[in-house]
Amino acid sequence: MVETRESIGVVGLGYVGLPLALAFTRAGYEVVGVDIDETRVETLRAGDSYITDVSDDAVATALDEGFRPTTEYEELSTVEGVSVCVPTPLRKTGTPEMSYVADAVGRLAQIVPRNCTVVLESTVYPGATTEVVVPAFEDEGYHIGEDLFLAFSPERIDPGNEEYEPHEIPKVIGGVTDACGDRAEALYDPAFDELVRVTSATEAELVKLLENTFRAVNIGLINEIAQIAYELDVDIWSVVDAASTKPFGFMPFYPGPGLGGHCIPVDPTFLSWKANQHDIETRFIDLADRINREMPRHVVRRITDLVNDNGVALPDARVLVVGVAYKPDVTDTRESPAHDVIQLLEKRNVDVDYHDPHVPVFETDGLQYESVPLSTETPDFYDCTVVLTDHSVLDIEAIVESASVVFDTRNAVDERGRGNVVRL
Repeated sequence: MVETRESIGVVGLGYVGLPLALAFTRAGYEVVGVDIDETRVETLRAGDSYITDVSDDAVATALDEGFRPTTEYEELSTVEGVSVCVPTPLRKTGTPEMSYVADAVGRLAQIVPRNCTVVLESTVYPGATTEVVVPAFEDEGYHIGEDLFLAFSPERIDPGNEEYEPHEIPKVIGGVTDACGDRAEALYDPAFDELVRVTSATEAELVKLLENTFRAVNIGLINEIAQIAYELDVDIWSVVDAASTKPFGFMPFYPGPGLGGHCIPVDPTFLSWKANQHDIETRFIDLADRINREMPRHVVRRITDLVNDNGVALPDARVLVVGVAYKPDVTDTRESPAHDVIQLLEKRNVDVDYHDPHVPVFETDGLQYESVPLSTETPDFYDCTVVLTDHSVLDIEAIVESASVVFDTRNAVDERGRGNVVRL
């Protein structure tokens, strides 16, 4: 806990910024949370949460302990530190969209006091802190490492993961200078159980991209092997289980209908883009991305085979998609493979419905769908029921009992002895 009630700010109160703001509040800071979304701010001021992993009680408690949500950057004019947690999506061209970061740090550079510590948490390409953040403050007359301290600390939030609280996940920190790193460590130390200091902001940026690129490449590998296993009439899930019994030299990854969320499908592209600027060809990264983006097409090919085997032509088929969020127990549909699967089915004139208890309305490719109610009879109406996201609240067993055929892309049910269940 901090010994005095220091005031710090968090810019961007999304799935990264809000948990961080509450962690700082619990550590004893007075926290000014800034978000340009007025609806978000009003929701928080009422003591309500819009993030699945953050309860209403947690927000209400934080408000009592000194958390102040606002839309006004000017309220950061007296803070000792600021963490920036704004979006960094990809443009359609595949290049990083840094406008949100540039806007946030540009505003901060006009108002934060001397000796403030500013930490970027948004996922960026290696070198972005020095290339984008540093000039914004230097242009306003600050001297980095002397009267303004800058660092990068990658967010490691895993939505839907109930095993780790934000403060329990080791916090990587890299300063633009040594003095910057020291200040950032002092800022974060009261709020986190463990800090991991690296030598620079660029090194910290690369840590984040390595973590997610490692996952993307290995998921691409297992997705490719899953397609091979299908052609060989081998159960890929059994293969992975058996390989996992080796006590060394193997780490299990599992196939799926495609990648989703803001991190795994996007972050490797940041690294690839930066590497290409240095004339480095990122063959592993690009190939894994291609394989992972191909998986929705593989899913639709498998659906086609299943309905055809039952004597139904694909354009005449009725398909129920179960789960459109990108992962279990979240509401987030960004980059979800459900987008591609549903669009590919629609282009083949398939009658598509979906059910997702966490996503009442789903928009994709200009079309809007509403989640259909799920009763014991519902799946029997469809020629194929496809499990894309296995939320814990779903009664998968009941779905299997009433469905004519279930295509399980998540290994959500043991198919052994189930003649109507086919796994990816």
